[in-house]
Amino acid sequence: MNDFGLICQDTAPEWYGRLRARSDDLSPADWLTVRGPGQGAFGTVAGVAAPGFAAYARVLHPAALDERPVRWSAVAAARGTRITPGVRWHEVIGKDREYVDRSGPGVPGVWDEHPAEGPTPPGVARALLPVLARHTRTPERCWFGLWHGYGRWDWDRFPTFGTPGREEVLLAGRLADVVSPVAMDEFSELPDLWWPRDRAWIVGGDVDLVSTYVGGSAELIAGLLAAPGLEAHPVAPGDLVG
Repeated sequence: MNDFGLICQDTAPEWYGRLRARSDDLSPADWLTVRGPGQGAFGTVAGVAAPGFAAYARVLHPAALDERPVRWSAVAAARGTRITPGVRWHEVIGKDREYVDRSGPGVPGVWDEHPAEGPTPPGVARALLPVLARHTRTPERCWFGLWHGYGRWDWDRFPTFGTPGREEVLLAGRLADVVSPVAMDEFSELPDLWWPRDRAWIVGGDVDLVSTYVGGSAELIAGLLAAPGLEAHPVAPGDLVG
């Protein structure tokens, strides 16, 4: 893990969009920092999200064509490859693993841009929101974790809590405001972790991934799998992430 600071960084704001950075009490994140038997290992679904939920889903970050989202299944159909819950992007496009980080021509008329690496893209986040809101009693009181190594912001004045492989700044706000940082700066990353006060579910992402992982009830996961704006697949907590 490279947690190296950028040479030129601005002091991080107290308000990250409409989410407020906590500078004192980090106890709402305590349940994510306890490591023990059954806790998620780095590189697994439960390590990116959190263990202990009834069901999990992998939500794929779309590729793009002329800046419009393209499902992995459409790319796979064009390439003659197969989509499985654990498939990696380089397998979908029929290239070696290193190809992911190199620009390429894509497939004319199908896709011309790789899926976004990093936390949940705003378009995917907006599609998640209505499903998540239906499955918590506390959508107005939510917590968020943001990796302190992202972007141009220097978060050193804020305390962090640890998750497998990462140190996160704790943010607080409404579920509906999770996309608000992009109004402040269109290149701002959304939080890696989202969870409501009642802990009915958790959303997890990471700087190195092209997928977002959600843990929650079987009903929630069924809702995500059926949501028309999402390309999601069921996964298990011990599955490797991609």
